[in-house]
Amino acid sequence: MRFASLGSGSRGNALIVDAGETKLLVDCGFSARVATARLARLAAAPEDLTAILVTHEHSDHVAGVFALARRHQLTVYLTHGTYVEAARGKSALPACRVIDGHASFAIGSLEVLPFPVPHDAREPVQYAFNNGQHCLGVLTDTGSITPHIVDMLHACDALVLECNHDRALLAASRYPAVLKERVGGRYGHLENAQAAALLGQVETRRLQHLVAAHLSQENNRPELATRALASALGCSEDWIGVADQEDGFGWRQIM
Repeated sequence: MRFASLGSGSRGNALIVDAGETKLLVDCGFSARVATARLARLAAAPEDLTAILVTHEHSDHVAGVFALARRHQLTVYLTHGTYVEAARGKSALPACRVIDGHASFAIGSLEVLPFPVPHDAREPVQYAFNNGQHCLGVLTDTGSITPHIVDMLHACDALVLECNHDRALLAASRYPAVLKERVGGRYGHLENAQAAALLGQVETRRLQHLVAAHLSQENNRPELATRALASALGCSEDWIGVADQEDGFGWRQIM
């Protein structure tokens, strides 16, 4: 199993998980045209995809989902709440499959394990992926860590983990007070110290890859995120990957 990012941040998010004959796109916050170009950078194409999974309805995660799915006859998997909100105002939708945010299901050779997260969306989830040998965990767009999140991400082989902001930078930022409260609140986004604290609650001995994701361009710095995560793991800062808004990150193989 391997995984890569098309881009990560407030202007668009998409992650591809490749298990050979099964290739899943998690979110598509880019136009179909941009997503296709970014897939090409990874030597991939929309025609290669098996399905699209959606975490929640915010535009930086869903903007291009339905257009890409319609164009390439892809099934979209999402919760009922996300379906209702994402479909609002749209006259035609591609094939959609509503999922239970607490129940695992199979797509091809991958077991998909959705889990609910505290975020200011209708019915948001994040995902873990298991190919029978290895597990990839993805956690972004959550304002806090719950015991269930800890259970779902226990003993992953790879983890894409939100480090949205640095608390001090957010407090000093130009954001209005109401937005600071939203971003830093229980249903907002994880800050560096919260992400680092999660690593102290899960088993990390199997961890081959750790990538900081969804960094705010105004309220965080890559070096602050990697320093926090490396301190929690007791590893060098350069071992921690960072997902970039423009370039995402290249393929990472789970062995």
